[in-house]
Amino acid sequence: MLIRALIVLLVFLNLGVAAWWLTRPAPDLPPPAQMQGVAVLELADVAPRPAQPEPALAPAPTVPAPPAAQAAPTPAASTPPAGPIAVSTPAPASAPAADTTLQCLALGPFDDAAAARSAQARLVPAPRRASVRSETQPAKAYAVLLPPLADRAAAQAMVERITAAGFHDLLVINSGPFGNGVALGRYGSREAAQRRQAELQAGGFAAQIQPVGQTVRWWLDVSLGAGEAALARRQTQAARAVPRDCG
Repeated sequence: MLIRALIVLLVFLNLGVAAWWLTRPAPDLPPPAQMQGVAVLELADVAPRPAQPEPALAPAPTVPAPPAAQAAPTPAASTPPAGPIAVSTPAPASAPAADTTLQCLALGPFDDAAAARSAQARLVPAPRRASVRSETQPAKAYAVLLPPLADRAAAQAMVERITAAGFHDLLVINSGPFGNGVALGRYGSREAAQRRQAELQAGGFAAQIQPVGQTVRWWLDVSLGAGEAALARRQTQAARAVPRDCG
């Protein structure tokens, strides 16, 4: 009985040792030492390639023989015509002759456009071309003033107000288109008149600038035939006949 128990114990011990051996972790082994300067060989898993069949060679195309070259026909030599060849040259076109019979004048001056048009209507025969134009003469001076008031008493009261504000050199205008207005000075340039106007407007007075001696003259420009200038001047009663460019 004791022997049987020992045998069973030995069997269990062997089974335990076998189970431990099978389930133990694998030991970590250090990598093999590599010699310096020696390359490491690696095996590549290369599958053998199947043999490729060689392509069949296509038969060479048959090239037909070129046809025999034919001799180009020799052109017949042209025979030059006998004698010289006459070449006709067209005559140059003549330039149109300038109209020397046209004469252009400025007749006038006239006081207004109506007088210039009335003079144009008196021209017989009628001119080839005619037009009325204005010409403005520059002003000789510039006056600073207040527009006319209701009467002279109102104008005198305005003079007293302007004087009390510290402005001088002013007077009441007695007659004319600006009668009962207030003259505030006359200047030789527009810039000086504008400075005076700005000072008065800053003081509360509606000063204006009026050009002095500025006139507008009217002229009648005509295109006449030769020898008609003297007749046209007499018909229009123009003071002057000034030659002009017809261009």
